[in-house]
Amino acid sequence: MSKRILLLAAALVLGAQGARSADLPVSVPAPALVPATWSPWMVRLRVLGVLPDPGARLTAAGLPLAGAKVGITDSAIPELDISYFFTKNIAAELILGVTRHGVQGAGTQAGTRIGTTWILPPTLTLQYHFDGLGPLKPYLGAGVNYSVFFGEQERGGFTAFRLSNSVAPALQAGFDYMIDEHWGVNVDVKKIFLDTKVKLNPGFVRGRVDIDPWIVGGGITYKF
Repeated sequence: MSKRILLLAAALVLGAQGARSADLPVSVPAPALVPATWSPWMVRLRVLGVLPDPGARLTAAGLPLAGAKVGITDSAIPELDISYFFTKNIAAELILGVTRHGVQGAGTQAGTRIGTTWILPPTLTLQYHFDGLGPLKPYLGAGVNYSVFFGEQERGGFTAFRLSNSVAPALQAGFDYMIDEHWGVNVDVKKIFLDTKVKLNPGFVRGRVDIDPWIVGGGITYKF
């Protein structure tokens, strides 16, 4: 009789423990974290103001033209740039646009019309983008410009107006303000230290012209 009582008590204890175990929540493995997609590409559509800061060193028949200077007109153009991010902070940017300028005399030659030219100035910069400022994404950059001069036209009785293609260093500062994950607005300033060789009247007048433009732009950013 005592053995039956002991067996019955043991069965009750084991049953109670099983019931409590059944009431405990079942442990489910946490789902693996899926990394957010990240694209390295960004494009911007901007309006640029190209503001030359000109100077000149000219000769005529090999003799310096004392006091001879040049003026170069400003220009406003649409521009497309493409950026590729190697990391979240390091990017390369290529700007594409075409600009047209008038060239005239200044200083002792003030008011003299010389000619007009088109410039294709692709500029490639390497940038550092700062983070930790929320939607504000400032950056600094430095790189190289290669300016192609074409479509030169003479004015004011000059002939054979020619400008040589030229390579120049470029500095850059700007920021994107992101409205959401993809869209933002951009403000950008570049300084290009550009000079070029110039020839007029089959080489009778020649020298170097400093263009050194400031390029100030603003527009829309799209991050893929």
